[in-house]
Amino acid sequence: MKLKKYNLQKSPFIVPTSDGKYIAEYFGLATNGDSNISIAHMKAPSGWSEPFQTPEFDEFTFIIKGKKQFIINGKKIILSAGESIKVEKNVRVQYSNPFEKECEYLAICTPAFDINKTHRED
Repeated sequence: MKLKKYNLQKSPFIVPTSDGKYIAEYFGLATNGDSNISIAHMKAPSGWSEPFQTPEFDEFTFIIKGKKQFIINGKKIILSAGESIKVEKNVRVQYSNPFEKECEYLAICTPAFDINKTHRED
């Protein structure tokens, strides 16, 4: 008997938010308990931002449409559709969408995203 060598995900976990951001986690702690990686589809509305943080995980971002702003150790970086970035763990970063249009993107974290390991500033 052959063992299944894949995990098909058709029902992501929709993360409840209070800031208008859409987060659908396909793999990760919230979806299947995987602590090695998280993969999420996100939509950040115009005007959205998060506080500065210093996460204990690497985060890869690929922009599908719109633009997203990153402030990494004081340097402002703006990504547009088709561009990507890796922000290494233990680096101070702020994510935002100060632009007029929604930003849609994929976020991959290794190890998996864990709100308790983001170390967000007040």
